Amino acid sequence: MKLILKRVHTNFYRYNVALFFTLCYPVLHILKQKLSRYRYINGVRKFIIFLSSSIAGIFYSATFEETIDWKRTYVICGNHTSNLDVSALNTILKNNICFMGKEELLTNYVTGYFFRTIDITVNRESKMSSFRAFKTAAERIKNGISVVIFPEATIPEAYPPELHPFKNGPFRLAIEMKVPILPITSLDTWKVLWDDGKELGSRPGICDIFVHKPIETAHLSLDDADALRDEVFNIIDKKLRSA
Repeated sequence: MKLILKRVHTNFYRYNVALFFTLCYPVLHILKQKLSRYRYINGVRKFIIFLSSSIAGIFYSATFEETIDWKRTYVICGNHTSNLDVSALNTILKNNICFMGKEELLTNYVTGYFFRTIDITVNRESKMSSFRAFKTAAERIKNGISVVIFPEATIPEAYPPELHPFKNGPFRLAIEMKVPILPITSLDTWKVLWDDGKELGSRPGICDIFVHKPIETAHLSLDDADALRDEVFNIIDKKLRSA
């Protein structure tokens, strides 16, 4: 019965997302023509997330290690344990952002729109696709758009989820562009919504997010990318273990 209720809640939540996206679509269609579309489309996305999550009893709480200068541009890296991670980061991040994600998200009714307008898709099996995606990400950063990348590149299948090794692409990007890395730890989104292909369900609850202090990269070279990757991994892993 508990699993049935969780699946009903998931369907209710997803229905709300689709409903509010549909209602906002005419506005989104107009905004995508604007030069400042990142700011406006992200604003509408936050609005959709707020409405659909709140009605389902899902809320997001952020704790900051230090005050973040949202006027700066970052490569934002977090662990990935739930589909709610994207909603959580959309809610707490205050600057213009775009996400990098797998190209399969293009087929989703809601996420497909955002990946066709402001977000970046990548085929993880194609080196050329990865090259193009990171080139696009570099262009976005030059234009003051922070890029959100989940360096695990997947949601872990083990329950409870364990932190997977990080890819080094985001860290090379940050060093090349001389922008800070902003590490973020998603502490318990998986407890609110979990999907491993077998078990699916969600419940009302609060998703706790911890935003670490930025790590400067201006003094680093590409030879330091692996060390930077390991540093961010250890920061997030330590926070998860202490939670």
